[in-house]
Amino acid sequence: MKMRRAVILIVDDDPNDRFLIKTAFREAGVTDTIHDVEDGAEAIAYLKGQGKYSDRNEFTFPTFVLTDLKMPRVNGFELLRFLKSNPQLIVVPTVVFTSSSDRDDIKRAYLFGANAYHVKSQTLDGLSSQLKLVHDYWTNCEVPEMDNTGNLLPTDGSGKLSENVPRPRADFD
Repeated sequence: MKMRRAVILIVDDDPNDRFLIKTAFREAGVTDTIHDVEDGAEAIAYLKGQGKYSDRNEFTFPTFVLTDLKMPRVNGFELLRFLKSNPQLIVVPTVVFTSSSDRDDIKRAYLFGANAYHVKSQTLDGLSSQLKLVHDYWTNCEVPEMDNTGNLLPTDGSGKLSENVPRPRADFD
């Protein structure tokens, strides 16, 4: 089993939800680093390593992002669009974690590139179970390796199927 240490980025405008999510992760036995931001604009700054997030020793690039949808400034859909429109960031697993069970929200989230969609449980036990599942899944999945600044690590694709596939650009604005 491939468990690796994760850095989790929680994006949610509600401070109570951020607190409950972090508490539920801890209740589920997750001891990995968890950072949280208030909205998609702050998440973009974090992902770009801008402003107060420029110290990548303190604000290591996330292993996966857990985002709400309905937030001020930059909402979850706009964050998904940003992530999935940047070749360097498209590989970052992004899980929508919201209270909305609206079928249109679910469809739109996947169309914008969400890797998963979960409706937040209303109990701490339920939340812990959900988040343990999400954590265990993304720490066991094979994903491209990145350094702590978010740069994809080079691979040697010679002699493999991948050498016949053109590489996408690996920079973002």
